[in-house]
Amino acid sequence: MTAVLLAIFMVATDSYIVATAMPTIVADLGGFRLFSWVFGAYLLAQAVTIPIYGRLADLYGRKRVFFAGTGIFLLGSLLCGFAWGMVPLVLFRALEGIGAGAIQPIATTIVGDIYTPVERARMQGYVSGMFGVAAIIGPTLGAFAVEHISWSLVFWVNLPIGAAALIMFGLYLHEHREPRRHRVDYLGSALLMLGIGAPMLALVLIGNIGSVAVAGLMACGAIAITALVAHERQAVEPMLPLRLWRNRVVAVGCLAGFFNGALMMAISGFLPTYVQGAMGRDAIASGVVLAASSVSWAFASMAAGRLMIRTSYRLAATIGGVFLVVGGLVLITLEPTSGLLWAGTGAFLLGVGMGFCNTAFIVSIQASVGWSERSTATSTTMFMRIVGNSLGAAIFGAILNFGVYSRVPDAGDAVNRLMSPAARQSLGAAEIARLADAVGSSLHVVYLIAALVAIVSLILALALPARLSPTRPLAERS
Repeated sequence: MTAVLLAIFMVATDSYIVATAMPTIVADLGGFRLFSWVFGAYLLAQAVTIPIYGRLADLYGRKRVFFAGTGIFLLGSLLCGFAWGMVPLVLFRALEGIGAGAIQPIATTIVGDIYTPVERARMQGYVSGMFGVAAIIGPTLGAFAVEHISWSLVFWVNLPIGAAALIMFGLYLHEHREPRRHRVDYLGSALLMLGIGAPMLALVLIGNIGSVAVAGLMACGAIAITALVAHERQAVEPMLPLRLWRNRVVAVGCLAGFFNGALMMAISGFLPTYVQGAMGRDAIASGVVLAASSVSWAFASMAAGRLMIRTSYRLAATIGGVFLVVGGLVLITLEPTSGLLWAGTGAFLLGVGMGFCNTAFIVSIQASVGWSERSTATSTTMFMRIVGNSLGAAIFGAILNFGVYSRVPDAGDAVNRLMSPAARQSLGAAEIARLADAVGSSLHVVYLIAALVAIVSLILALALPARLSPTRPLAERS
């Protein structure tokens, strides 16, 4: 369990620490137009590999697949710290994402393997809470690194944590599976990567390529998904078993994961940009704001684990959905003059919502399937969350870029300098005011969309079966 928590901590820390450091990285490397690519490339690579890793873990065991993915992730982290420009950084983040696709879903699946449904509710609460704990440390460490050492440290901090997790899994995770031959669904894997990767790539590239190219990528994705559905119906061991989507709990959880993933990007990806770009604060201030969501996420996750044992998954998820809506409404009212307290309040409420929702959905899904499908079901849920992350990063990033450059066409490199307190001093007061207003107005649109997404998450929470709980599981098959 300690190894699981280390693995989750590493992935969560990476997400938050990079988000905190991004304004400083942009100020150093330039390339503001590639801002969302740093998130998008990582999430795109992670998304298309998660279902594949999940299925391979069901076929060949959790341990070897986890080792392979973690090794790739650590190599990508090492290279990110040596990036000399935004383009190399984006490429290395993509490599990091390829490895990250194995870490969180398989570590979470292991918790489902080694604990009973009632124990899972408590332990998954701690696992989800680890995102909160990591996000407290991540923004703080990120702010400290960029202010006093180097932004490279935000990537290299993964190396000792990952090594410790690998050693502990190697020593203490013992799997007992009867060896048998499997038929790996290579065609299904390729169609899945193409069907998901092409549309997500089109979303990330909107504004940088022509409409014909975007339409072509979308069409390519649609054709690949259609072919995937037809192929998976006949495959002996399908890469993405379609029968899982006939399970109401899995279907609702996956859809909720998608919308919550998009909503998550409004906090982790773009709230630091608002704090530093529109409010004019430093990286430490943005780290404090993110820490508010981290603290609430951690405690809400543990509270959700205990609550659902006594009540139901639906009640815990519904409480989370209500907090998401209220937090979204707070961000809509955010103004550059509101102060850090108001920004932190919105982040705090959204963190509570994420803690309750994520814990309730993942525990309910793991209880509704058996061992042979648990990794696939868990990874499918996280896959949908990452797709939501990617879609959120692409759409919100496009809104930010379009809003800034439509309001200030001659912004150029000045936007990069706006993000750093030191470089900001080279700009005139009138130019700072103009750029800050453009950033703030653009992100206001982002938060309007985020509030609508939160409402959808609440509706999905209400769609869970009313009486289902860890003490009344829908199915617990071997």
